[in-house]
Amino acid sequence: MVIEEIHWSSQIAYPILSLLQVLPIGAVILLWLLRRSQWMVPAGIAVAALEFLVSVDLWRNYDASHSGMQFSESMKLFDYLHYHTGVDGISVVFILMTGLLTLLITLYGVVRNLKPFHRLYTFTFMVQATLMAQFVTLNLLWFVLLSAIQLGLIGYLLWRWGNSPDKDLALRRFYQFMSVSILLLIGGAVVLGWSYSDSHTGTWSFDLIQLATTPVSEAFRTVAFFLLFYGLAIRTPLFPLHGWLPMIAEHGNVAVAPTFLLGLKIGIYGMLRFVLPLLPTAVMEWHSYVVAFALTGIFYAAFLAMMQDNLRRLLAYAVISHTGILVLGIFSLEHAAFMGSVILSATFGLALAALVFTTGLLYRRTHTTLLHNLGSLFDTLPFLGITFLIGGLAIVGMPGTPGFDAVHLILESAIHRFGALVTIAAALGNVVAAGFLLWAFQRAFLSPRPAGARPFQVIPVNRAEIFVVSALILVLLGAGFYIEPWLTLVDKPLSALSALYATP
Repeated sequence: MVIEEIHWSSQIAYPILSLLQVLPIGAVILLWLLRRSQWMVPAGIAVAALEFLVSVDLWRNYDASHSGMQFSESMKLFDYLHYHTGVDGISVVFILMTGLLTLLITLYGVVRNLKPFHRLYTFTFMVQATLMAQFVTLNLLWFVLLSAIQLGLIGYLLWRWGNSPDKDLALRRFYQFMSVSILLLIGGAVVLGWSYSDSHTGTWSFDLIQLATTPVSEAFRTVAFFLLFYGLAIRTPLFPLHGWLPMIAEHGNVAVAPTFLLGLKIGIYGMLRFVLPLLPTAVMEWHSYVVAFALTGIFYAAFLAMMQDNLRRLLAYAVISHTGILVLGIFSLEHAAFMGSVILSATFGLALAALVFTTGLLYRRTHTTLLHNLGSLFDTLPFLGITFLIGGLAIVGMPGTPGFDAVHLILESAIHRFGALVTIAAALGNVVAAGFLLWAFQRAFLSPRPAGARPFQVIPVNRAEIFVVSALILVLLGAGFYIEPWLTLVDKPLSALSALYATP
């Protein structure tokens, strides 16, 4: 697979990818200097807004007619950690998502009064820096090491602002799973580097461009595939490697950490960026088995979701079920399915953020997420009810949201690749997902409060809360009714990827 590159200086007047990575680090330094100042919070929000504007500028200057890497930067640092960055349309989608969600998290932190603000903002910007670096790096080893750093930071967010007496146990479970994920990814990277060295007289490389020019030998490709795939599947999370998520959802932070951890699909991005381009033969050998796990996970998680009385655990199983649809799209190995998976990943991120933000705002008022203690909330909090409903419908791909077109593209490709039976099963799983989300909405917002439910004082939704959540909903609906630019953005790079899997 030949990947062409365009240097940043031929497209824009400044090294924009470096700026995207440096700005969050600069924000951390600025916040430390202003940590006792009244200007600390406005400064943090301003830097988050500036980072988002830079990501928009990246999108504006991106040439969607080119299939290769753009805005490329390269610097010789260490033998194996060569600084090499570049983006294509896939990267731009994830970078825009990161910029927007980070800005909204900084606003949400103030709305939810998640003090101390300087510590919340510091870790938020450090996570953003690692995310931006992952979405622009072309070095597999950098990608893996950044994942390790990022998961450590997210673990702190889960623990520090967790609100359960069992948060320490949940954090241990999180680190157990994520340590295995990182070890698998390191092993996969080493195997690919070793395979490259076999063909280049002992010279090792982890650079995507160089690895793509050298087919992986038969002795290495299956091992490399399973190490990388399982490492990313844990992070995604894909059934049956999801065991950490329900506990973290119930006992960890309500919204901030889950938005970073689940709203931005690093696992899906890693498969599209590294696994599928570098290991096409192994992917073709094993993709049907992956699809079997994905379909099982769709139904398994959907039925478990219907058994939950805790809204946070229910949303965790919604994530697991929906992940099956995303993985089905990727491993359908069709151009349309690739496009659908990228768009659905973005839709899922926005919709999940809307759901967890709404859950956090409900928790602020009720101090519970147990469905048997909720009910009749639509009478007093109709805005939050509408937001939850729109977010849930967007996740399952209802018309008017970008998920509708995305799910359609995935199912259409699944018919072509696997036949009607697999596609019908996936569609039915999506219907079940719609059922449990609507059931949760009905219990929390429409049903009468159960007799004996714990009383609570309902605080009206304020303007700041309306702004934060409305921004997500407006972006969701706007993209749903005007999806063509996003499909155009990812079309060319995914055409080059799908060419590797073209059937005769």
